[in-house]
Amino acid sequence: MAYMTQEGYDKMVAKLRHMETVDRSAASAAIAEARDKGDLSENSEYEAAKEAQAMLELRINQLKATIAEAKIIDTSKLTADTVQILSTVTMKNTKNGMQMKYTIVSESEANLREGKISSQTPIAQGLLGHKVGDVVEVQIPQGTINLEILDIAI
Repeated sequence: MAYMTQEGYDKMVAKLRHMETVDRSAASAAIAEARDKGDLSENSEYEAAKEAQAMLELRINQLKATIAEAKIIDTSKLTADTVQILSTVTMKNTKNGMQMKYTIVSESEANLREGKISSQTPIAQGLLGHKVGDVVEVQIPQGTINLEILDIAI
């Protein structure tokens, strides 16, 4: 089950519609164009177009499965008492004093440039369930860091 916001769900549905209408048509056109170029047994362009179409269909099916399993979170029921999915957490690395601010979202909505991290990341996993003032020890690939939770917002 994939937890997500209404906004994330709507984006995913729009992406699926685009893939089914625009991208599928483009893939079919590429195959038809390559087919017109002659002998299919030695036509690498045809093979590449068929492979691209197969990959597109795989992505469409994966997206459909994610949408079918999606559970939209009602943000009106969330509180800022503890860190949970959709919480925006301001924290400080206790070793170097560097502050960070992330919103914890579903894996499908994660975007580091927007400050959104997946609930499956080590940092998010370490923060979930904790309160303001807690110092959390988080295992990351580079070792262990201690993060002090400064603020939780919804």
